[in-house]
This record gives sequence, structure tokens and C-alpha cells, in this order.
Amino acid sequence: MKFYLRLLAYVRPYTLQALASILLMAMVGLLDAFRVLLIKPIFDQVLKPSDITPHLPLFGAHGVVIDHRVVQLNLEQLVPGHFHNAWTMVAFALVTSSIVKSLCDYLGTYLSNYAGYGLITDLRNDLYESILRRSVSFFQKHSTGTILSTLINDVEKVQFAMSTVMSEFLQQFFTFLFLTVVVILYGGKLAWVLLLFVPVVISSARRIGRSVRTTTRSGQDKLAEIQNILHETVTGNRIVKAFNMEVWEMVRFRTAARRLFRANLRSVSAQAISSPLMDFIGFVAIALLLLLGRTRIQQHAMTEGVFLAFIVAVFKLYDPVRKFALFYNNFQQAMGASSSIFNFIDAQDDVREKPGPVQLKAFKKTFSFNHVNFCYADEEGQKQVLHDINLIAHRGEVIALVGPSGAGKTTLVNLIPRFFDVTSGAIMIDGHDLRDVSLHSLRTLIAKVTQETILFNDTVRNNIAYGQPDVPKQKIIDAAKAALAHEFIEQMPDGYDTVIGEKGFRMSGGERQRLAIARALLKDAPILILDEATSALDAQSESLVQAALANLMQHRTVFVIAHRLSTVRRATRIAVLEEGSITAIGTYEELLTSSPTFQKLHQLQFFDISEAAVAARNHS
Repeated sequence: MKFYLRLLAYVRPYTLQALASILLMAMVGLLDAFRVLLIKPIFDQVLKPSDITPHLPLFGAHGVVIDHRVVQLNLEQLVPGHFHNAWTMVAFALVTSSIVKSLCDYLGTYLSNYAGYGLITDLRNDLYESILRRSVSFFQKHSTGTILSTLINDVEKVQFAMSTVMSEFLQQFFTFLFLTVVVILYGGKLAWVLLLFVPVVISSARRIGRSVRTTTRSGQDKLAEIQNILHETVTGNRIVKAFNMEVWEMVRFRTAARRLFRANLRSVSAQAISSPLMDFIGFVAIALLLLLGRTRIQQHAMTEGVFLAFIVAVFKLYDPVRKFALFYNNFQQAMGASSSIFNFIDAQDDVREKPGPVQLKAFKKTFSFNHVNFCYADEEGQKQVLHDINLIAHRGEVIALVGPSGAGKTTLVNLIPRFFDVTSGAIMIDGHDLRDVSLHSLRTLIAKVTQETILFNDTVRNNIAYGQPDVPKQKIIDAAKAALAHEFIEQMPDGYDTVIGEKGFRMSGGERQRLAIARALLKDAPILILDEATSALDAQSESLVQAALANLMQHRTVFVIAHRLSTVRRATRIAVLEEGSITAIGTYEELLTSSPTFQKLHQLQFFDISEAAVAARNHS
């Protein structure tokens, strides 16, 4: 119920449309019941020409008793005065009520769906915004497939319930309400027989609904698993082909599809029982009413027309009752889906911004790590990655981080834009703890270029000017020239308006990297992070990227990670990391004499370079 109430809270901006749709659907239900009332005068007067009575009572010959008063409603009171014939009065009432009902049905359905789709649009926007603002650890805990399944499939389940099903529910609810009045007015004591079946209907619907909710959630989870496999195989299609793993991936997909098939069957079996069950209950009730009604007619307690109108009303009443079970199942599916949606919206970030944070205007003096420790939390518990890190970078310095794989270099630079919070210690920027600083203002001061270049399926221009749609084109060109990217961009079919494909796969690795450098140049942030920016490139591409990086690093404070020591020769200072600790800090020449680890790295790379040179000479 709490999820349902939260969903209804999203209706507030569409209150006017929702209320109008309710009123219009109430009119639809009222007119549907009114047409049932016309059955009595049709059979008792219209089809009996010998009956010349001037009155066409709708509530029986003697009316109904309400609050000790007899109330009667005649059809001639509802039609224009110049209609006197029974047939013309009934025909006018039928045609007019059908036209008004159709109009109300159309407008009510439109407005109900307007409110429903508006609600879902706002919910989807809130969910996407919530996911987008989650910290990096959130994306480590949840697979891409799970996130996409929630954004698409779970929202679609809620959308169907809150738009299509809701409009149908409103119509059927008011039809049920007004037909119930007709059944009570015409049936009298016979109507109370139907109450015997109400507990059976309600208890059955509740049990089926609980089962539907559980099986729906299971099905959504299995669908998320399929989407995760799809995402991995589509984005990693080159690896799949290189390792001849098509058959393996097909087996994985078919196994997951089979699990989804079974989950869907369980959901269908839970839902499918409701309609035949309601059919059985409904027709048992009608059979009983026919038996009792025959006795009432024989006793002249009611006319054939009244009884026929009563039975038609019961039949029409049965349709909403049967559909209510389906509606309940749909709403239970929506509740199962909404639980995942609101869990994502309500997720607590590991990285949270304090109220009234410090707004940084510029980076002026120093960026420092003071006794920083950092732990990752996983299923096995806490795993310490960084130990007592002390490091200071003054404005304009280039700090290089070197060390073996797994030493904690990338983790260290990920703390700079506060992708994670330190476990203990503090990171300071111009004397402010990062935890006291606005995330937006902090990240505005930082640009990052990584080994895995992230580009979007958009134009070259929009990739360089990411997040800056109004920047003049000349500035984009200047950034591309400084990144040594202008020449190859101009050779593309549409130049800066060329769409580069998903992740920029239409370009070489060096071209993608220079595009990322142009993006960082255009941002013009005073702090720069380079994480293995040239490690995946060939010698020619690396030389071009190194030249572009040299332009990018000018007049900036730089933290650079590189396995190739040639990349860090220009560093002001080099920090050597081993097993999460800084074991040495100094210049390139100082570390060659003071750090065994750095000496080893130097010797290994010098040996590799020498071997490559010898191989090249032998080849020539």
C-alpha cells in the first residue's frame, strides 16, 4: 500500500485531469445503468401496444421506498415534452444516452491516460535522475542489465497499470456502482442473495493477487538477467568473436531465456485462474437467481420486464466483477515492479553532500592527502586498498603515480573527484575537506582522461563540447587543434558534424584518445587526471597523444598514472605505490637511486626497449 500511495502522489500535477476523468467515467457508469433501466418499459410498454398508459415508470409500478417515502422516476420526465409515444420516448432516451456515454467514455479515457502517462513520465524522470546521481559504488553493486530492466521493464509494468488499466478500472468501477443500485432497486430481496458470494470473490482475488505479485517480481529479475547478457555480448562482441564464444553465449542466453519462460509461466498460471473462477462463481449465482426469480414472477411479486431488467443488470454487473480480479492482478504486478523502482530512488549513497557545502570558485594553492586510508566493502567484508597515504600537490605541479598492477593507483585518483569517500584521514583542497565541498563545484575543477575512452554516439562537435552545447565552434576547433585532432576530423565525411558511432568505434584508438583530450582541453579545468592515457596505443599513436597531452598539461595541476616510465619523466615528483602504500617519493633521478621498486620497473622497461631495438635491427 505504501508503494501505491507513493505512486498516487505523482498524480498531484495532473489533479484536474484525474478529477475530470473520474467525473466523466461516473457519467459512463450512470448512463450504462440507465440503459438497463430502459429494459423494463421496453418489455412492459413498448412491446405491448395494447398498454396505453401515459407513464413509463423506471423503478416499477409503485416506485421505491427511500427514507419512508415512495420515490418514482418516469421516463417522460427525462425526455422533451413533445414526445408522447412510448416507442419515441424510449428510442430518444437510448440514442441520446448512447451519444453522451460515447463522448464521456472518449474524454474520460483520454484524460485518465493523460494523468497516467504524465505520472509515469515524472516517475521515469525521477528514477533516471536518481540513478544518474548515485555514487560510483552503486554501479558496482548493480549490473547494467538490472538498472536497464528497472528503467524500462519495471516502469512499463507500472505504466500499463496506471494508464490503460486505470482508465478501464474507473469505467468498470462506476458501472459496477450504478448497476448495483439497479440490482437492489429491481431485485429487492433477490439482490441480497449476491452478498453470499462476496467473501468468496474477495478472498480468492487476494490470494491470487499475492501470488501474481511474487511471480511478477521473479519474472522481472529473470528479464534483467537476459538484458545483462545482451549488454555484455553486444558491447563485447569483438571479444566474443575473437574467442569463438558465439555458441557459449547462445547457451548462456538460452538458459536465461528458459528461466524467464518458466517464471512467466508461473505468473500466467497465477493470473489465468482468476477469470474461470469468477465465471464459475458468477453463473452459480445467476442460476440461483433464475430459480428464485421464477417463483417471484409466479407470485406476481414482479413483472417479466422487471425481472429481465434485473437479470440483465446482474449479467452486466458480473463483467466488472470478473474484470476487478484482472485489475487487481495488474495492480499487484505494478506494485511488484514499483518496489524495485522506489528501492533505487530511495537508495542511500555512500558519497553524500553535506547541507550548505562550500562552493569552490577556483583551485589556488594545494591538493593534499592526509593519512588517507580506504577500504572496499564487498560480500566478504572490508578489503583495505590504501594505507596511510600522505601526498601533497601544489598548483601547477605534475604528480606521477607508478607501481605494479593492483597497487592502488587508480583507486587513489578516483578519490580526487570524490567518486568514493575515504575510510579515514582527509583529502584537502585549498584547506577544505572534500567532504565539506559541493560535488558540483569540485568536479567542475577536474578533467579526466582515461585508458578506456568514453565517447557517445553523437557528432564529433558534441563529443568535444560535452555538456556545453552553446560553446562557439571556434573554441571547439581550437581545442581539437591543441589535441592534434583537427586534421583527422576535417578528413571525416561531415567534419565536426560526423556521427562517430557507439563509443567512437568508427575511429582508431589514437583518434578516440585525442578526441577525449580535446574534450578535457575545452573544459579547461585546473586539475587534470591522466589514468593510463597512452597504455593501449601503438608507438605512432602514442607519440601523437603524448604531444597532445603535453599541450593539455600546461599550466595545470596533474595527477598522472602510467606504466611506461617515459610518460612520467616530466613529472615534478613521482610517488611509488606498493600494496596500497606510498613507499617512495621523488624525482625520476632520485628514485633511480633510492627506490628498489622504481629501479626494477626501470630495468624491466629498459630491457624491453633494448630487446625491441635488437629485434628491429635483425629484421632489417
